[in-house]
Amino acid sequence: MLNYNQFLWMYCFLQAVKFGGSVTLFRNRITENKKMSVKVSIIIAASEVEFEAARDLCRDWVKWQVKVFPERKDIILKVFEPVEYANTLKNLSTIHARPKGAILLATLNKKYVGCVMYHELIPTTAEIKRLFVRESARGHGVGHLLLTEMFKCMKNDGYERTQFNSARFLTHARHLYEKVGFQEIPLPKGTPKGMAKTRYFMERNLNAKKNQAGGLTDRNVWGGMFGQGN
Repeated sequence: MLNYNQFLWMYCFLQAVKFGGSVTLFRNRITENKKMSVKVSIIIAASEVEFEAARDLCRDWVKWQVKVFPERKDIILKVFEPVEYANTLKNLSTIHARPKGAILLATLNKKYVGCVMYHELIPTTAEIKRLFVRESARGHGVGHLLLTEMFKCMKNDGYERTQFNSARFLTHARHLYEKVGFQEIPLPKGTPKGMAKTRYFMERNLNAKKNQAGGLTDRNVWGGMFGQGN
């Protein structure tokens, strides 16, 4: 038996065929939370307007960290050194260019509220960068939907696994990563001493139902984490 959405889609299709028209499938993947009366849309950024929306979200991501963790402000601004970070944001569309990368944006009731992006780390492995959802949009599953749609894009791009690194004090994000199947993996060989106390690495197999972490071997692969590319 068809559910309501399937019935509506079939009805529109039949009407279009009946009257000689066509059906357009929009590039936005829309999920509706009927209980909250909101619509969350996920798109792949493709225009300068969308790239600038991603930059705004990335700036807000750093501002949010400083606001919530004021005692770590010096460390945060060292990692996201203003001049270097501004240059990174300027080149987002190049760093995450299709077809080896992508910038995914989430809108909530037509307002940009979240982002996540990825690029090739090594062949068959993609690195996740800058997952962020504005505080005003939290509680609607935006972060989970961003990651879910990103996994689909990665698989379509030929990736077999995805990895990332993050600060240990950002515990809220870690809970989400674990929920969608990520597992912590050892730090790369050659990682500076003491970094294990402040950073962690995680991995998710994109093909297996249950993750099978493979680990890392070379800190040079993760050059961005140790310098440019924050």
